[in-house]
Amino acid sequence: MRWSGKWRNLGLKRNRLLREFWPVLLFTVLGFLVMGYHPGAEDDGVYLTAVKADLNPHLFPHDAPFFQLQMRNSTFDTGMALFVRHTGTPLGWAELLGQLTSIFLVLWACRSIAGRLFSETAARWAAVAMVATMQTLPVAGTALFVMDQYLHPRNLATALILIGVSRILAGRSWQALPLVALAVLLHPLMGVFGISFCAVLTLTLSEPVRVQLRQLRTRLVAAGATSAAAFLPLGWIFEPPTPTWLEALHSRHWFRVYEWKWYEWVGALAPLALFWLVARVARKRGETNLAPFATAVFIYGVFQQAVAMVLLGPRALIVFSALEPMRYLQLVYVFMALVGGAYLGRYVLQARVGRWAIFLIVSSGGMCLAQRQLFPAGEHIEFPFTPPANAWLQAFDWIKHNTPEDAYFALDPHYLAAPGEDYHSFRALAERSQLADAIKDTAVITKVPELGPEWKRELDAQAGWTHFQLAEFERLKSEFGADWVLIAYPAPVGLVCRWHNATLTVCQIP
Repeated sequence: MRWSGKWRNLGLKRNRLLREFWPVLLFTVLGFLVMGYHPGAEDDGVYLTAVKADLNPHLFPHDAPFFQLQMRNSTFDTGMALFVRHTGTPLGWAELLGQLTSIFLVLWACRSIAGRLFSETAARWAAVAMVATMQTLPVAGTALFVMDQYLHPRNLATALILIGVSRILAGRSWQALPLVALAVLLHPLMGVFGISFCAVLTLTLSEPVRVQLRQLRTRLVAAGATSAAAFLPLGWIFEPPTPTWLEALHSRHWFRVYEWKWYEWVGALAPLALFWLVARVARKRGETNLAPFATAVFIYGVFQQAVAMVLLGPRALIVFSALEPMRYLQLVYVFMALVGGAYLGRYVLQARVGRWAIFLIVSSGGMCLAQRQLFPAGEHIEFPFTPPANAWLQAFDWIKHNTPEDAYFALDPHYLAAPGEDYHSFRALAERSQLADAIKDTAVITKVPELGPEWKRELDAQAGWTHFQLAEFERLKSEFGADWVLIAYPAPVGLVCRWHNATLTVCQIP
């Protein structure tokens, strides 16, 4: 009888998991369709390039430090390379699978969290739906989205952290430890934010809901101890800032929190006020899980905001700016979407099909339209089998298949912001070395100051790019060894051009 009862319970649990699996999978597809997919864009210029370099060490013989040094504290690139080698999956499909998996795991974890916080079925699924459609919601002034439109280690780290949070809410805090530890290995900064929140949540759930000042102080100390761990692999922050590092830093306004616009401050502080309100209301309603959860988000947010204000304030601490402490808000925004969606489901959507339809059409349509405005020149979803959709991607694809692996390219240092380029990385997609650029490589310098002098030297040598003639290109070849160029069509006289479209041409420097 005892064994039959256990088998019956296992069967019921399996059936419940299957009933939840298919809706989460459906919302995964919806979220993916809304956010789009753009491998090689923006930060993926570092991550995808690093994976390709791991898979083929002959690539990038001239400029590897511009992406490898930033990856020294993450296992993401080596992990992806191992997966590709051992499974035989082409990298493009492996990245797509990883992106879909990260979205699924985030939504699965949100369903589990919502199940612990809300009793109504409509509230639980509305929480999942809101997170699915709001994945590309901008996070205040941090230059982050809730999730990125390509496989970013932050996506995977977020999924692991949220699963850890669900385990804590289920009363199995020990199961969260390996999850957040793996998140740190993938993305150290976001992983440490996850540890900080999990520590606060664990302490909040283990004590009475009414938080006394002494208890609050204890939690802040615990959160501070975990946050301090973020500094350990970044010893350079204790060195004096160099002029090139300061130049790179000043190009990123989101590092300078005291210069944020009023609406960016609203985006940072309003969610904390909302969670304070949610905690009060939930406490009055006797919601014994939601009240401490909202309290934990509030405490975590207030503490991390205070840390950010200190680190980003006095000039003596300017080196801490590159740690980007305001990015703690990414987790807050995930929880805001989750709880906001749940309240919408509880009080508005309920079990009304028409209301659900309107909600999904408006939220999905609005966010999808915003993504089309962000990446207007290409396909909304860039599958591995999708042909290049604009002049820049066509050029990158030709270079990848028709130039030597050791080719060293020079191109407009501001090419990422060129009309129709959509911030796609040359290194990641053309798979060739390039001289330093003025946009993405600038962000790398804020994390890897030792590259500053070389970055500055290469950037200065490309000043006045739009007016370059054969003599300037020959100077780049003589000084740096750059032997190929990607420039506007038609090319200046004297270059040996191998390919062109209506916008760009690929040439060798004689």
